[in-house]
Amino acid sequence: MKNYQKELEKILSGIDPAAQRPRLLLHCCCAPCSSYVLEYLSGYFEITADFYNPNISPQAEYRHRADELRRLIGEMPLSGPVFFEEGPYEPQRFLEAARGLEDCPEGGERCRVCFRLRLEQAARRAKEGGFDWFTTTLTISPLKNAHALNEIGEALGAQYGVRFLPSDFKKKEGYKRSIALSHEYGLYRQDFCGCAFSRAAREAEKRAAAAAP
Repeated sequence: MKNYQKELEKILSGIDPAAQRPRLLLHCCCAPCSSYVLEYLSGYFEITADFYNPNISPQAEYRHRADELRRLIGEMPLSGPVFFEEGPYEPQRFLEAARGLEDCPEGGERCRVCFRLRLEQAARRAKEGGFDWFTTTLTISPLKNAHALNEIGEALGAQYGVRFLPSDFKKKEGYKRSIALSHEYGLYRQDFCGCAFSRAAREAEKRAAAAAP
C-alpha cells in the first residue's frame, strides 16, 4: 500500500517557499481537522480553504462548523496566505447520493459516496479557478480511510485535469497536533462525522452507554 505521507513530503521538498507559491484548493471539513493541515501546508502554498459539506446536518450544525473555520483562519498565525470560501449548502445532493445506503455502517460505502461528492466539487472548483493542486483535510481523521480518499482524489484529478495532493495528515502526530490546536483556539469539536446517519449512530451509542450497568 502506498505511503501517502512520504509522497506528500517528496512533493513539498520540491517547492521553494521563497518563490511564487503554488495555489492549493483545500477542501475543509471542520476547523479542528483543518488546524494542523493549515499550519503544515501554509508554509508551501497559497491556500484557499474551501468549505463544501452538504452532508452536514442539521443546518445549525453546518453553520457552526463553517463559522468556526472562518474564525480559526482569522485568528491563527499562518506561514502564508489563506483565504476562506464557502460553497453552497446542498443537503439534498448528499441525500440523493446516499439513497439506498442509509443503513451502511460508518466507514462503509455511504462514506465513499460522500467523499466523492465533496472531492468532486473541489476538483471542479480547482479546475475552474486555475489552482495548481487540490486536496482535503479528511485524511487527518483516524476514522477516515486515507487510502480510499487518496484513490478517489487521484481519479478525480485525472478526470478534471488538476493535480491531487496526496496526504495522510494523521501521520507524524498530525492528529495529535490538531487536538492541541483545538484546545489552544477553543474550537468546537463535534462528536459525530456530520451527516444525520452518523449523528443517529452516535446518539444510539450514548444511550447504550448510559443504560449500561
